Amino acid sequence: MARKLIKRFMPDPQTIRDNKTLKIFGPILDNANLWHLSRRSARGAFAVGLMFAFWPVPFQMLFAAAGAIIFRVNLPLSVALVWITNPFTMPPIFYGAYKVGEWILGPTGHEFAFEASWEWIGASLSTIGPTFLFGCLVCGTFFAIVGYFGIDGLWRYSVNHSWKNRHKS
Repeated sequence: MARKLIKRFMPDPQTIRDNKTLKIFGPILDNANLWHLSRRSARGAFAVGLMFAFWPVPFQMLFAAAGAIIFRVNLPLSVALVWITNPFTMPPIFYGAYKVGEWILGPTGHEFAFEASWEWIGASLSTIGPTFLFGCLVCGTFFAIVGYFGIDGLWRYSVNHSWKNRHKS
């Protein structure tokens, strides 16, 4: 059940291979283990993808792909999970990350008032930047752990449930 559900939402491997950003990995992408979906590869892919989803950098897909290759987990799932942070979800997710950083490190004394300009970004790096980046690290780590054990538990539950239904028939 979990495998079928995940496969339904995974991007096509050829779409990932054809992505111009990921072409730098070349023949490494032909490794069949990066495309195989098992409990181990899914839970690792969730951890990698969710960790990099909270990184406030461009090319999150590139980092997720590199992490999937290094840890030998499912590449399409890792890449797809960074899409959690998209132009619509980024503001609330990153504001939440800033608030987590502020909750742990204490108030910065600066207001978080977003402006879509390079000047604001440059000025904010020195004022709220460390708190924001620390919050992103904490949130990324937290959700990577929750994703890892959550998918592992869901996968185990799904297999046990299937076995019980099989024995009833």
